[in-house]
Amino acid sequence: MNMKNIYKACLIAIMSVAMTSCNESSFLEEKPLSIYTPENSLVTIQDFQGAVNTLYNQTRFLIHEQTAHERYMFWYGTDLAFGAADYYANSRLNNYEATMIPTEPGVLNFWRHTYALVNQSNLIISRLEKSDVSEADKNTLKGEALFFRAFGYRILANLFGGVPLILEEITTPKRDFVRATREEVYQQAKKDLTESASLLADINRVKDGKISKQAVQHLLGEIQISLGEYDEAITTLSSVIDYPEMALMTERFGTKKDEPGDVCSDLHKTGNQNRSTSGNKETLWALQYDHLNPASKNGDERPRMILPYYNAINITVKDATGKDVTTAAFNLTAEKGGRGIGWAQPTWHMTNGVWTDDTDLRNSSYNIVRDMKIDNEKSPAFGKWFVADGFVSQTDTIRMWYPFFMKVTGDVPEDLWEKDGSGNPKMTKFGEHIVLSATTSSYRDTYMFRLAETYLLRAEAYLAKTDREKATADINVIRARAHAKLAKSSEVDIDYLLDERLRELSFEELRMCTLCRMGKLVERDRKYNPLSGKTIRDFHNLWPIPFSEIESNVFAVLEQNPGYVN
Repeated sequence: MNMKNIYKACLIAIMSVAMTSCNESSFLEEKPLSIYTPENSLVTIQDFQGAVNTLYNQTRFLIHEQTAHERYMFWYGTDLAFGAADYYANSRLNNYEATMIPTEPGVLNFWRHTYALVNQSNLIISRLEKSDVSEADKNTLKGEALFFRAFGYRILANLFGGVPLILEEITTPKRDFVRATREEVYQQAKKDLTESASLLADINRVKDGKISKQAVQHLLGEIQISLGEYDEAITTLSSVIDYPEMALMTERFGTKKDEPGDVCSDLHKTGNQNRSTSGNKETLWALQYDHLNPASKNGDERPRMILPYYNAINITVKDATGKDVTTAAFNLTAEKGGRGIGWAQPTWHMTNGVWTDDTDLRNSSYNIVRDMKIDNEKSPAFGKWFVADGFVSQTDTIRMWYPFFMKVTGDVPEDLWEKDGSGNPKMTKFGEHIVLSATTSSYRDTYMFRLAETYLLRAEAYLAKTDREKATADINVIRARAHAKLAKSSEVDIDYLLDERLRELSFEELRMCTLCRMGKLVERDRKYNPLSGKTIRDFHNLWPIPFSEIESNVFAVLEQNPGYVN
C-alpha cells in the first residue's frame, strides 16, 4: 500500500469515528452478544413458543411445585380439607390467625408466582409487536399470552380483591404500584379473554394441553359471573356446552374401560385426560405430564398430599397360639395410589355430608375407598377387612386412615414397581403391584377445566338470576351422568351448588379461589372445617396484601385489605 492509500484509509477511519461520536447514545449502547436478553432471545417463532411454554410450566409450578404448605393453600382452610399433619397441635397450618397474615411466606409466594404469569405474558405481548413472526403465529401466541394474563389476574382478584394492573413489560425498577379495584381487574381479564377467544382455534384444532377458544370461553364465563353479567355469562358458557366437539363422557371409555370401574373413575385414569388418546371430549384444559421427561419436572403430587399414610399403619393381632403379634396392615401398592402421607385430610362434610344417595357413582368404591382388606401376609389378620372387622380402632384416623379419593391417583409406571431377583413384579395375594416408597405422584395429566364445571358455572349464573329451574337442569345433567338422584329445584341454592362442586370437582378446582370469589369462604369454613373454622374471621374472605410488597412500594401507597395489620 502506497502513502496515498494509507492517507485515504486513515482519513476514512477518522471520519468514521467522528460521525460515531456525533451519535453518542448509539456508540455507547450496549449490545450483549454472549448473554440472553429479551432483545435477542425473543426473535424467532421457536423463541416465542419457548416463552409461551414457560407460561404452561409456571402454571404447573403454581399448582404442583411450590413448597408443600403453599400449594396446599388452594385446599387447606376450606370446606374441602384441613391440615392433618398438625391436627392435634392445631398449629399454624390450620390457624387463620397464624397463616393468613401479611408476613406469611405462603401468601407472598402466591402473589409473586401468580404475578410471574402476568409479567411473562406482558413480555410476550410486548415483544410480539416488534417481531417478524407471521401473522397467524402471532395471533396464536398473543391469544395464549392474553389467556394466561387473565388466568393470573383471575387468581389474584379472587384471593386478594383489587390488585395492581400491570399491562406492559416492566423494563426499569418500579416502586409506585397502586391497586385497581377488584371489578377493574375482572374487567381487564374479560377484555383479555374476549380478544384471546377471537385469536385462538377451536379445541378440536389444537394439540392436547394447549389453550383453545373453548377453554378461554369457559374462564370468560366465570369472569362475567364475577362481574354480575349473568346473561352474558350464560351466552358464553352455552357456546362451550353447545360446541359440537364438546360432550360429557357418559359411557365407559379409555385405557381401563374393560377393567372394573365406572365412567366417573375412567375420567381419572392415566391416559384418559386428552381427546387424542382417549376420545375424552369433556376435557377443556389439562396440564401435560410425561413420566421421566425432565421438561415435566415434578408430577402431580396430590396422592402424596391427600391419601392417608396407610403404609405406616401397624396393628396388633393374636396369632394361633394366642400371642400378640404386631405387624404392618398394608403393603404400599400402585392400586392404593402409592405412598400417601395424609397432609390434607378431607373434611367430614366432603367424605360424608355431601353424599345424599347410594347410587352416585362419584361415591362408588372405584372412586372413594372406605374399607380395604389387610394384605400383609405376615399379619394374623391377613384377608380381613380393616374397617368392618374393627382394626381401624387401633390407628390414628386423622392422618393414617380415612376415605381414599382415588381420582387423584394414576397408574404407577413399571420403573417404580418393586421387582424380585428375577426382575418380576412383586405382587400382593390380591393382585396389587408393590411399589417403591418414592411413588408419590399421579403420573398423569392434570385437569384444569372440564365441561362438567362449565355446566356448574352456568347453573351459578342462572341461580344469580333466580332461575332455579334452569340451574337445576344444569346440575342434573351432571348428576344424571353420575347416576345420582336428580335434584329438585326447591332444594337448589348456592350452597347446594357448592356441594355439587365438591362432589364433582373435589381436589380438581382451586377451592380457595372458588369460595373467595363467591364470598363464601368464611361461612363454609366455619360450618364445615373442624380446625380453621375456629379461627377464621369475617375479613378472611380476602387474603392480605403481602407486607413486603407494601413496604418496598415506596413511591405510592399499596393499601392493605381491611382487617389486616401490617
